[in-house]
Amino acid sequence: LAMASGSIPFPTSDCYNLRCSRLETSENNCGVPLHFFIPPLPHSSSFINTPLSSFCPPKNSMTVQKPFRLAHGTTTLGFIFQGGVIAAADTRASAGGLVACPAVHKITPIHSHLVVTSSGSGADCMLWERILIREIRLYQLRHGHRLSIRATAKLLSSMLHPFKGTEMCVALTLCGWDNGPKLIYVCSDGARLQGDVFSVGSGSPYAYGVLDRELRWSLSKGEAISLAREAVFRATHRDAYSGNNVDLFHITKSLESGNVLFDVVHQSRKSKRGKNKS
Repeated sequence: LAMASGSIPFPTSDCYNLRCSRLETSENNCGVPLHFFIPPLPHSSSFINTPLSSFCPPKNSMTVQKPFRLAHGTTTLGFIFQGGVIAAADTRASAGGLVACPAVHKITPIHSHLVVTSSGSGADCMLWERILIREIRLYQLRHGHRLSIRATAKLLSSMLHPFKGTEMCVALTLCGWDNGPKLIYVCSDGARLQGDVFSVGSGSPYAYGVLDRELRWSLSKGEAISLAREAVFRATHRDAYSGNNVDLFHITKSLESGNVLFDVVHQSRKSKRGKNKS
């Protein structure tokens, strides 16, 4: 234990000690030693028997307040119709009453058969999207086939559940094609719901008003795209935290090749039309 804690050196060669010293002072380690720390007391038993209240800051200590309350606001939606899955979202990123960025991509391609719409904290959503991309690619490399959308949602839910009750705010809607169209909502508290239509964010009540009135299974591709654009537009008209542009994705399956097709109907800053085989 004394060796592991660093109080006395390991009986190793000079070359090993030199490498350890380089690691301990490495910039990648942020200047923190790699060995364990022991309590700064003469006897560890006194540290164990000390009540935790003695380590708490005094009651008159100053608490650092956030400069402003971070209000999460967005409008994302996804629905299933006879021609596939439609995913749509606005592009405004807000921090309280500040429009932090007018052109944020809230729809992210995760794999060849799957995209996700993100709501919540921008940093948290970007982090978990990257984690999800990594896990799906690793699964395909290990097992030789891609992970199904339902299994992907279950994996994401199990990874998010330990953070329930924290300040992490992530709400992802998985939109893709896997033996048929799939739409699954996963929240940072571990909730996992599968359905035919979801709208998430501060503008979702206004988007649901349009979707509940017009959505039906027999919509054509053009009608579905117009409906999604109209729902997001109406939400941005009433919700101050949603606005700017509308991103639209259409996910379907080719009857000829059997490949899943992403039709990027519109994407802010990079407007694309046409089908890209994945």
